[in-house]
Parts: sequence; C-alpha cells; structure tokens
Amino acid sequence: MKKLKIAKELFFPLDVVTQTLAAIGRKGAGKTYLATMLAEQMLDANAQVIALDPVGNWWGLRVGADGRSKGKEIFVIGGEHGDVPIVPEAGARIARLLIEKSISAVLDVSGFRLGERKRFCTEFGEELFHLKKRKQTPVHIFIEEAQLVIPQRVGPDEARMVGAFEQIIRLGRNYGIGCTLVTQRPQSVNKEVLSQVECLCVLQVTGPHERKALEEWVQEVGADRKLVGELPSLAQGEGYVWSPSWLRIYERVHFAKKETFDASATPIVGKETKAASLSAVDVEKLRIDMADVVAQAEKDDPKALRKRIVELEREIVKTKKPVEAIVEVKKVEVPTVLPKDYVRILDAVKSFEKAAPRFEILTKVFNEAVSQFNSIGRTLEQFNNRQPIKLSLSKTPPIYSKPVSTYFKSTTFENATTPLRAGAMKMLNWLAGTGTLSKQRLATLSGFAVTGGTFNTYISELKRNGWIVGNGDLTITEEGMKNSDPQPMPSGEELLTMWKSKFREGAGRILQFVYEHYPSGTTKTEIGDAVGFEATGGTFNTYISELRRNGLVVVEDDLITISEEFFK
Repeated sequence: MKKLKIAKELFFPLDVVTQTLAAIGRKGAGKTYLATMLAEQMLDANAQVIALDPVGNWWGLRVGADGRSKGKEIFVIGGEHGDVPIVPEAGARIARLLIEKSISAVLDVSGFRLGERKRFCTEFGEELFHLKKRKQTPVHIFIEEAQLVIPQRVGPDEARMVGAFEQIIRLGRNYGIGCTLVTQRPQSVNKEVLSQVECLCVLQVTGPHERKALEEWVQEVGADRKLVGELPSLAQGEGYVWSPSWLRIYERVHFAKKETFDASATPIVGKETKAASLSAVDVEKLRIDMADVVAQAEKDDPKALRKRIVELEREIVKTKKPVEAIVEVKKVEVPTVLPKDYVRILDAVKSFEKAAPRFEILTKVFNEAVSQFNSIGRTLEQFNNRQPIKLSLSKTPPIYSKPVSTYFKSTTFENATTPLRAGAMKMLNWLAGTGTLSKQRLATLSGFAVTGGTFNTYISELKRNGWIVGNGDLTITEEGMKNSDPQPMPSGEELLTMWKSKFREGAGRILQFVYEHYPSGTTKTEIGDAVGFEATGGTFNTYISELRRNGLVVVEDDLITISEEFFK
C-alpha cells in the first residue's frame, strides 16, 4: 500500500485520507506548506482532494516548485488563477459537481466578502455532507484558516455553516470524509471540532492563547504535556507529529519538501520573487459543467437583479418626453386684506419650478396655490413680472381639492424646505452612503463628539424632518435619501486610510499595525512595542477604546484583531 512521506523517516498510511488532522503554527512557520505537501501526495495516490481556501494560496498546487513547470492535476475554481469563476450562490451546485464526478479542486473564496464567504461555505458544506451519505468514496477536505469557517464564537449568521462542517468532521469518516484543519489560531477554532483531531501536526507557536488551546487538547487526550513548552523554540519547517490513538506516535521532525510552487511563501526584501504560471491542464469539461452553475447563480443573484432593474428604469426615463404645462392666468379683483397664508402661498409658487423634481408634495401644493390665488383676487401676473408661469414637467400635475393650508401645516412640506446646516448635512450624507450607522460611528465620521450638544442637536433636527430614525443605530429614511448627497464608504486600503484620518495619529498607527496582522491578530504588547506606546499606559488604552467603540477592532483577552469589514 502506498504511503505518504511526511518526514525523512516518517510515513502516513494511505488511510490518512479519511482521518482528521490539524496543521497548527504561527504565521510563517510552514503550516500551509505542510498541508499542501500532504495534498500533493494524496493527489499522487489518486485520492480526491478538495481545498477550501479563503486566503488564495492553494493554486500553487497546479505549478511546479520552479514556478514554470507542470504541477498536480487539480482544478482551481475561483480566485485570480482560477480555471473558472466562482460565485457565492453556487456552493451547493459546486458540491454536487465535485462529489458526483469525483473531481479534485481548490475552491478559492478569497475574493468573497465576509457574508458571501459564509453563504457559499454553508451551502457547500450542507450539500457535500448530504451527498456523501449516498456516495461513500474517500475524499479529503483541507480547510485553510479553519477559524473562519468553524469559529469558536458562533454568530447568528454562522450557525448553519458551523453545524454543517461540525457534521463533516464529527461524522464524515463514516462516509469516507477526512479533513485537515489549517490554522494559526487554535483558540478560535470550535472546540467541539478540534477535539475530533486524530493527528496533530504542530509547528512553531509562540502566542500564549495558542499554546493554552494546545495544552487543553493535550489534556483532553491524556498525553505527555512537555510538547507545549518546547513549541516556541522550533525552527521553520520543524514540528511535532502527535497521534495518541490512530498512529500512536509522538515525534519531532523536519517536514518533507514540496514538489509544487509555494504560493504561501512570504516575499523577502532584496530577493527576486519567482513568477509562477499555471500549468495547461484539460479544463474544458469542467468549464462546460461550471458554465451552467455560474449562469444560474448570476441569474439568481439579487445584486444582478437590482442592477438590471436600475438599467431598465434608466431606459424608461430616456424614452419619456416631457409635457409642457401652461397655467392659465386670469385677472380678478384684488381684496383689500390679504389672507394670512399669502406669504407661504407665494413662496410655494416661486419655489415650485426648482423644487418640484425633488418633492412630490410641492406638485400638490402648487396646484392648490394657483387655485387660492385666483380665489382671493390677485392676479399671478402681478407677482411674476406680468409673465404667465410656464413649467416643464414629466407630466401635467393634477388639480387637488384639498385646502392648501393643510399642506402648509404638513411636517413633510415644512421640513422639505428647511435648509440644513453643514454639519447635519454631512451626517445625512454619511447615512445615505451606508444606510445605517451607530451613533458613535456617525459622530466620528462627521467630526463630532457623540456626547456633544451640537451632534445631538443635529440628530434631533434630522429626526424632526423625518429623514432618519433610530436610537443606538441610526437609519436613513426614504425622504432622507431624497434630500441627501450620498457619501459611500470606501473599501480595503482606502477604507483604512479614511478611518485613520478620523483619529489622532497614535490611534491611526495602531489601526495600521493591526490591519497588517490580519487575520491572526496581535497582542497589546506587540502593538505597543511597534508603535511606541506603553501597552499599559492610559493613552494607549484610550486609543484602543476609541477604535473598539467604532467597531474597527475586536479585543479578545489580550488579542486584538482588525474588523473583517476591511476585507469584505
């Protein structure tokens, strides 16, 4: 029986394909290198391999170690190097394709936003487990950055995803499913899942939280605890292989070299980086199979539907021809005493032509205003330089019988003509670009203190206008959207630059440092040393609190990670 060479004198039996493993190590220690080396040998043994890759490194399996020659026969779906594209709604259909046709593939979901990745993984995991109950053939699933797919802290929108992969790992062996969890943060991987690991491959680990999680695993299996104390001293590519029950081994080894391109390698300053190109494999059949998947997913994609609706609406507007409406002017006797609503009526008439496109209510007011003027006996010519009012509207407005005074008492109309101060307008524009913001975020974005009198005055003003609603979280209304100039939220590094500009320099440096350590996070001490603050100092903690209140960082004990919104 073929065996997999893990180190110079260590081999795994082929039934590793249906076992549960974990590859754990700090960033740069070689955990992804180890996992892809295992995948190479499984592919050489003609085993089916599926890699779920939220980072975008596993495409290197297709390329030789020199970056030019042919690698392994495995399809790459999604990502910059994909044979075919991937869409969030295709999770279940891709699972059916891979299982029913026994296709090995890298599923590169690194281009998905957070919600899209969760949606894809949920549908993929559920469908795969369901299908494997009927087709019980060996398959090994590698889950890169496993804490993103099977987190310890499960949010409301993650329960189905975690449940699906927990079933795959806990029960999958009965149906021929094996799994390797790849992570630098074992403390953030679901403990129910981590307890199922039959073979632990652990490289250099220095963080206290990571070492504590491994110590708990050691205690769970009732084995020797000396492993945890030795982990910080391991060299790159060196680690322990520990299988108390399956292989009954505990060995310190230097892991074997890969045959394919190391796409996960960290670039070295001053050293030329190899340029890799994908090998030419026969992907035509996969393209045909996937074409239907992609087409159907795009057809069902809500974003695509909304985009098409907008396009159709624009076409309708272009085909509309404006209708000229001429208001007939009649001369009547002018009364000695003018009605008390005279000034408001006159203002409504004068502002109609300018305001009508934005405020539908003024269309109604205008028609009633004309009727009121005629009835009180003052000709419109006298108040419009003796020229008849000529309007260009999309349609001739109807005449309403409702008394004009009721419109002037209407909150909607009075507020629609109330000018906003610059600060309130800035707040409205931020809300228009995002839909909903917390009070804290809105204050920071707009340059106010959340407890300041000016900020709360503007909030009250916007609420009176009927343009925003809410308390802790503020949401713009439809009327608010009509009166705003949306300020969209940027993404990626532009989002980082924008937020840094909203804080003092020290807080900005902290945010930058935490951003650079995504997704592993970093400790307060490491941040303090890097940006020049004492980690226990008041100023440092003030900056951390500001970033945390704005939802930009997550603080878990001593570990600080950047919000995933920067990578959506």
